[in-house]
Amino acid sequence: MKEERALFIPDKIVTANKNNDILEGYGIEITGGIITGIIKITGEYLNNFSGMVHKFDNLVMTPGFVQTHIHLCQTLFRGLADDLLLLDWLQKRIFPYEHSHSKESLRASCRLGINELLLCGTTALLDMGTLNHQDVVFEELKNSKIRAYAGNCLIDRNELYPEFKMSAEDNMKYTYELAKTYHNYSDRIKFGFAPRFVLSCTEKLLRDVKAMSAEFSGSLMHTHSSENLGEIETVRRMTGKENIEYFDSIDFLDERTVLAHCIHLNEGEIGLLKKNNTRVSHCPSSNLKLGSGIANIPRYIKEGIQVSIGADGAPCNNNLSIFTEMRLAALIQKPVHGPDSMDARTVFRLATIEGAKALHLENEIGSIEIGKKADFVLLDLEKADQPLIQDNIYSSIVYSSARENVKHVFIEGEQVVENGRAAVYDEKEIRSNGKKELNKLIKRMQGN
Repeated sequence: MKEERALFIPDKIVTANKNNDILEGYGIEITGGIITGIIKITGEYLNNFSGMVHKFDNLVMTPGFVQTHIHLCQTLFRGLADDLLLLDWLQKRIFPYEHSHSKESLRASCRLGINELLLCGTTALLDMGTLNHQDVVFEELKNSKIRAYAGNCLIDRNELYPEFKMSAEDNMKYTYELAKTYHNYSDRIKFGFAPRFVLSCTEKLLRDVKAMSAEFSGSLMHTHSSENLGEIETVRRMTGKENIEYFDSIDFLDERTVLAHCIHLNEGEIGLLKKNNTRVSHCPSSNLKLGSGIANIPRYIKEGIQVSIGADGAPCNNNLSIFTEMRLAALIQKPVHGPDSMDARTVFRLATIEGAKALHLENEIGSIEIGKKADFVLLDLEKADQPLIQDNIYSSIVYSSARENVKHVFIEGEQVVENGRAAVYDEKEIRSNGKKELNKLIKRMQGN
């Protein structure tokens, strides 16, 4: 439960504010889940403070991490779709698996994914959803207390796996009912309209869902783009345009559109992203594992294009750790653009305040500042595998840290991870249930 008034005192606070302040000897005062003070700690102040005091000696406080491209429905399929290119990966593995989900297997998948995200310090996410049973995803998001945008995946054509689609009319009807029910489902849950990608959506569906999103103030549009050369060639053959050019031609792009990947863009497409203030979600692990390529993130940032980070799905990663994504986001650019092209502080901001900007939540989360929600992580950076002298704390977080460094996680001042264990889930239980539901799913696929 959230405490009405409390004081949290870590060893350091990495604020991610506009000045990138790193504070020592300070604490944050929280009232009703909101940061109401950033206080220089003195004996006098402590003696006069009337609420609960929580001291976290030797722990570093950061904002909660934000991931802007996730597939919770795929967590159950981790390790079952390795060593394939994107279109083969979808056709041979992912579409058949997603098509075979029951409510129970989808629930198991969501619980495994959310548990992993929380334990790695992710407190907010944008999820792609799936074609059926989307109410289960929203139920699990709410029960977990994580902050999220989510929506059902829209697919009205599917040459890769024809069974996995829904008519445009049924897609739109289902999406509208879900949006009415689950947009602002709680103060932490909002709707993100999620057409899968150009290859699985007719132009009419893309235009219609974009128009529908305008009816739901504060919603987002979320899709994939320019991830794989085969995908791009097919889009070019179908539309006569490059992927981003096609989206622009149907008025799909604006500041509330988040495009996952954006690896293979020409100069004109980069200009269109900038012109439309469209957001890019960078997924380095997924892009490497599927052999898709490396997005020119330093160029996008230089052009003023808003960039954030996501782990994508467990079968193309194979984990959901923001630390893995931060490390790779920095490292993969260096051989191409130079060792200083993506420094640790820049990458840390992509995973915090820039992620919040992608979701239009920068006034609520993404940094430790007065007036924002108390979403934060406490990291143990004193382990033996950390730098002994921490001249650059961003280096310690981005290059040396992992799930094991996450001690506690809070969302709106409410503890959701304590000493490396999620409050909502028992890991043995959700793993055991996940295995049981996966075996059932595979039997359904085999027709048994």
